[in-house]
Amino acid sequence: MTADFLIVGQGVAGSVLAWTLDQRGCSVILVDDPARPSASAVAAGIVNPLTGRKLVRTWKADELFPFLHQFYRHIEQELNVRFFHPKTIYRPFRSVAEKKSYESLTDNPAIQPYIVNAVNNELYDRFINNPFGGLEVTQSGWLDVNEFVRIIKGYFIQKNQYADVNVKINELMFSDGKAEWQGITVNKVIFCDGAQIGENPLFNWLPYNPVKGEIITAVVPDYAISSVVNQGLFILPIRDGLVKIGATYSWHDIDWKTTGEGRTFLETKVRDILKVPFEVVAQQAGIRPSTKDRRPFIGLHPTQATAGVFGGMGTKGVSLAPYLAEQFSRYLLDGEDLEPEANISRYDSLINQAKKELGARSEE
Repeated sequence: MTADFLIVGQGVAGSVLAWTLDQRGCSVILVDDPARPSASAVAAGIVNPLTGRKLVRTWKADELFPFLHQFYRHIEQELNVRFFHPKTIYRPFRSVAEKKSYESLTDNPAIQPYIVNAVNNELYDRFINNPFGGLEVTQSGWLDVNEFVRIIKGYFIQKNQYADVNVKINELMFSDGKAEWQGITVNKVIFCDGAQIGENPLFNWLPYNPVKGEIITAVVPDYAISSVVNQGLFILPIRDGLVKIGATYSWHDIDWKTTGEGRTFLETKVRDILKVPFEVVAQQAGIRPSTKDRRPFIGLHPTQATAGVFGGMGTKGVSLAPYLAEQFSRYLLDGEDLEPEANISRYDSLINQAKKELGARSEE
């Protein structure tokens, strides 16, 4: 059996890239190890063009957000499914000073496309502590990540191009510009396996900076807010009376275990925002595949060009993956340039070291 691409890892990044290449007419084998934990399985899936306390515009927001809305809606229409939910994000002001600071941003041409000029704060008042009012961010929303991944998995299963399996690096045989794996010959192997890529000797030299995050799921009786609420943490309504609340950030004790400290932190912080009682019914933890410079890792291995990487998107994978997958496909198929800030070639010194190590292994 032959194929154009073997995609290793079926989180958001792998799913988006597999679909993108498939739509370009490529034959794609998509594989995922069900025994391994996945950040996508616990991700809230929020897309937000303005982040942080200073409402910083997300990197390449003007390109990313129109593209991602079109991308996810196209799949929904093609497959007659629903997993993407455009919503505004409501940000209650913490103080009069913050209100004045945020309102001054409405004159900034770079921010204007993402802010609602007139907000009905009374719609939120029953549930949300907003004595100073708030603003709404547009072009935002959330992706039901588990549903999206399930739909893409089903699509490739129907095409007989999916397998639940752990791809071991030593099982891949590279030669003559191709790779062989379990009787399949492919032109390229692209690794989209998130934080686990640190175990991959082909790409473990990339400067990942994994971040642990925890979220809780809570019942809020009669909760009538349809927008995502964000004030230091998010409150995401996923269906009537049920919300996700998050998230924590930790660069220490990087594991997949939930903690009492994480739950206490989230419960305490959300009480500053929610006026009404809530009951926690679930807690989850995940490891985000973040990077040292907060930019994704995309490209082909410096000496083994049959192997590539598409990852390192941290908390913004849902936003970044569609646009960057399209760009990566044009790089792979049409010879177009990659975004320099995402291209792994930006690590020249590390690439030289990787070349030496790969050469030394080949001589052993």
